[in-house]
Amino acid sequence: GHRVVTLHPVVHGGILARRDLPAHVAALEQHAIPPIDLVVVNLYPFRETVARPGCTLDDAVENIDIGGPTMVRAAAKNWQDVAVLTDASQYEGVLAELKAGGISRKTRFALSVAAFNRIANYDAAISDYLSSIQDDGTRAPFPGQFNAGFVKVQDLRYGENPHQSAAFYRERTPAAGTLATAKQLQGKELSYNNIADADAACECVRSFEAPA
Repeated sequence: GHRVVTLHPVVHGGILARRDLPAHVAALEQHAIPPIDLVVVNLYPFRETVARPGCTLDDAVENIDIGGPTMVRAAAKNWQDVAVLTDASQYEGVLAELKAGGISRKTRFALSVAAFNRIANYDAAISDYLSSIQDDGTRAPFPGQFNAGFVKVQDLRYGENPHQSAAFYRERTPAAGTLATAKQLQGKELSYNNIADADAACECVRSFEAPA
């Protein structure tokens, strides 16, 4: 039923084979497996599917990608030989490098990190959804396991005290009108206390429903 089309030794042999190991290269030749240098995967839209009204458990399960994440993980693991693309925003830069002669080691590693992050977020969405399904088949408002995921916005000048280090993280999909989506226009690098004070000031303003 097309479920195992990418779960095949020729596919994964071509992705995972290390070009610097003679035994791997010999195995490729022996079994007529062509090496794969570039993997581009668009995962099944699980998060989008479960966000739709009326989504059933069967609908959700059918949108759990198996072959895609497996290929992505394989390519990301073998990043020294393979470049893996998991988002359309990466295409332009990679195409430019290919036209210039090849994808750099730095880019391949960055793509590998982005790929593992993508898979982590994908699996977190599946875990969140499935752990919210109750015995009667309905979806609880709060899942049995909540997998929080945060993206670093910036390093901070210092933490709560000058001798401490800190960084500012936001949710993957931050709410509009919050500090997580704010843009600094001027001034020196922010500290933890700057962020905390700005957040307190915003919350104070929000407490008023009329001009005050």
